[in-house]
Amino acid sequence: MEFLNDLLSELMVALNSTEVTLENSAFRLVLSMILGMMVGMERKRKGQVAGVRTFALISMGACMAMLLSIYVPQEYLGLKNGDPGRIAAQVVTGVGFLGGGAMIHMRGSVRGLTTAAGIWMVATIGMSVGVGMYAVAIIGTLLILLTLIALEVWEHRRRIGQESRVICVKINQVGISADRYKEVLSRNYVQLSTFYMGCNYEQQTTEFNFVVMYRKDVDLQSLFEQLRQIAPTHSIALSTQ
Repeated sequence: MEFLNDLLSELMVALNSTEVTLENSAFRLVLSMILGMMVGMERKRKGQVAGVRTFALISMGACMAMLLSIYVPQEYLGLKNGDPGRIAAQVVTGVGFLGGGAMIHMRGSVRGLTTAAGIWMVATIGMSVGVGMYAVAIIGTLLILLTLIALEVWEHRRRIGQESRVICVKINQVGISADRYKEVLSRNYVQLSTFYMGCNYEQQTTEFNFVVMYRKDVDLQSLFEQLRQIAPTHSIALSTQ
């Protein structure tokens, strides 16, 4: 029993050592991978392109960058002459490109901001693990999950969250104004971001694409019926951007 306690004590000392070794490097990479996977699972659950593998790789990459930042001056320059934060500083800049790739800009609306913020946060978690701040990294991961899951539930219950969608209305008429459609949307508490209009003079049809924001408690069936009554309507469709 005493031997086991001594072994555990030595292991904890090695894992918490400020010196980069094979043992603590492997532990930090595995821990950063697990924490990144936890956040990635939540994002994948929401149907985002950046999921488990992406977040795990980002977290491990940031952790590896921190290990390199510590190791290079430790082995080659001396701890007093090197700058352990130099490589790590570039991680924050570099991960911005990944965050930009997670955002989609279409039809006047931006999607993926939460995922981009999650990517940036996971990178800092990996960096925290890389310097041995295990408790801070774990607490940070739990706070991310709290923000993404618990606050989302709270937003829905408080009716704060809104959905961004496109309402496509095809009308069997040419030259109709969009003003009456705007009035119906406003009356049903649907916020109009912008709209696009196209006319087919050969088929005598007009098509409106309304980019809107609305709460999940909006009665879409009633809304569609009110839109249909404005003019002879061929079809009404709701789509994502």
